[in-house]
Amino acid sequence: MTRKVLIALMAGAVAFTATACNTVKGVGRDIESVGEAADRAV
Repeated sequence: MTRKVLIALMAGAVAFTATACNTVKGVGRDIESVGEAADRAV
């Protein structure tokens, strides 16, 4: 029983980490595109 709960928690942590990584990459791309647009405007 305890082993199954531990495995489920670890699987959830891995899924959460992978999702967070993709979100951070997306935010980085958005910030980069805003910076490039500002450079073109100046």
